[in-house]
Amino acid sequence: MGHATRQLIGFHAITARLRQHPQSVRAIYVDAGRRDQRARELIERAAEAGVAVHAAEAERLHAMAGSDRHQGVVATVDDALPRRELEEILSGISEPPLLLVLDGVTDPHNLGACLRNADAFGAHALIVPKDRAVGVNATVAKAASGAADTVPFFSVTNLARTLGELKEHGIWIIGADENGDENLFDAELSGPLAWVLGAEGTGMRRLTRERCDRIVSVPLSGSVSSLNVSVASGVCLYETRRQRARASKGS
Repeated sequence: MGHATRQLIGFHAITARLRQHPQSVRAIYVDAGRRDQRARELIERAAEAGVAVHAAEAERLHAMAGSDRHQGVVATVDDALPRRELEEILSGISEPPLLLVLDGVTDPHNLGACLRNADAFGAHALIVPKDRAVGVNATVAKAASGAADTVPFFSVTNLARTLGELKEHGIWIIGADENGDENLFDAELSGPLAWVLGAEGTGMRRLTRERCDRIVSVPLSGSVSSLNVSVASGVCLYETRRQRARASKGS
């Protein structure tokens, strides 16, 4: 029996999959009217990987992608990549672990943007609960611009228990919340830690919040009272990397 498949859309996501896991790409469908350099480069990369490329009309691409936001390219890929356990990820890290945990984020564009942040700022994994949260789908992968194939992603049954297990590994659990009693720029972030952010509006669930060792707020200077979860995650991850870079230089 063959593996289940799903659709990837957009040049970034498909190029990243060809680069990271070419054996998982079954076929690529390109708008028959595209003759530009971007399409040619994708076709060349697919040929090097031995992946079949088919010309397709826009209507077919719309139907495969479920929308018209596919940039004229859709790939059929294996739904499941070889699974790595969180324990394996943690044991293979040579620096203090940096994890991103999202509690109750249901918007696929937010999850995709958070994956991009995790990739950009070197987070070692992104963790979400299986219930009341979005998983990686075609929209997420497109918004992530390839980061869905570079950042280890874990969907866990019991988020509170997983946070407890992270503590057993010596990882501090730091929640980001507008009502936090510690300022982000005053917080010590050079050690092993997991940032936990809730959905915009509802925030973290009670059990998730209770598992946090510290609650940190992002100081805001304008009239808005809170940040979108993807923006907040980028700020928190960036400040963590900034502090670690400074610490490594001994300053």
